[in-house]
Amino acid sequence: MNPRHIWADLIIFGKGYIRNPAALFFSLAFPIILIALFGLIFSAVGSTQVTLYSENLDGNSAGSQQFITALDGTGAVHVQLVNVSTYQSQCKCANFSRWLAVEDHPVGLIIPAGFGGDYLSHTPVNLTVFTDPQDQASSGIVLGVVSGVANGFNLQAAHGTDIIGLHQESVGSATYVPIDYLVPGLIGFTILTSPMFALVDISASYRKDGLFRELSLTPLTKSEWLVAKVLWYVGLSFLSAGIMIAAGIVLFGAHVTLTVGVLPFLVLGPLFFVSLGMLAGIVARSPESAAVIGNVITFPMMFLSGTFFPVSGFPSYLQSFAHILPLYYVIDGMDQVMLYANPAGAVPDVIVVLIGAVVVFTLAVTLFKWRDD
Repeated sequence: MNPRHIWADLIIFGKGYIRNPAALFFSLAFPIILIALFGLIFSAVGSTQVTLYSENLDGNSAGSQQFITALDGTGAVHVQLVNVSTYQSQCKCANFSRWLAVEDHPVGLIIPAGFGGDYLSHTPVNLTVFTDPQDQASSGIVLGVVSGVANGFNLQAAHGTDIIGLHQESVGSATYVPIDYLVPGLIGFTILTSPMFALVDISASYRKDGLFRELSLTPLTKSEWLVAKVLWYVGLSFLSAGIMIAAGIVLFGAHVTLTVGVLPFLVLGPLFFVSLGMLAGIVARSPESAAVIGNVITFPMMFLSGTFFPVSGFPSYLQSFAHILPLYYVIDGMDQVMLYANPAGAVPDVIVVLIGAVVVFTLAVTLFKWRDD
């Protein structure tokens, strides 16, 4: 590939993009609207059984065992016991809260050491409940169940005197707020939608208007043309991410960490979705059919990859489906580096997105033709 050809096509495409008000709106203004909209929605604070991961620091005391049995007996939660060796071996996590975050578990409970003895002696003792502000459903169920069982124990032991209290923290950090969990998802949303919709439409429109036929007469190669588009959307992803992070911090006090670990996703994400958009556009014979194809591919990823709703709250079959969507790994990787300070946890996500991007780019260059047969 000739860098001069790529640069020339990049400049031409960029000028056309900047002259398009709709493109500028969705790339620059729309991210701010998304942050503002979801920030306002989530700032105000069923029937599915919730798995409640619990670390019992009181061992096998009768009091802690009775409390766990009572929680299970409600039917609303299922207590899954976790010990220190579990999370230290799985993710090298320093504490239970970090393990919940890394493993994408929205709720957790710590029963403190001495819980049983304190309960019998009527000494006040606090349970620590971890909740995910983004998963209000699971968090609400667990808070209600734990509080109800604690009140029942208090009533039985001391006629309603508060012995067992609750201390609530957010999963991953005591300082996190709902917008923190939304910022990576909304960045992933812009990484997906801008290149996908643009390339699907461009490939169909260029074919209809004969522009690809004219480009075939120039020294520009297919791979150079596609790389120019990738570079443009990589730059756009950096700009959009910067806007959304700044808006989240300034408007809603988001607690997100800016590290170099987010860079692979801002580069590989556009590479993947530009190539995927080009592949989808190959089968579209008109701009109208291109719009349909783009929506069919894009909308499931928008709503099932953890963009707006946590994947952990989905039914098991939907969670399995989410794990085959490329956007899931982009968002999960950014969660690991921006929220949980866990770059090692993002490595598998980078590998998946890298392999997928290389495969899809290769297929797009191979199958795309300047001229129809």
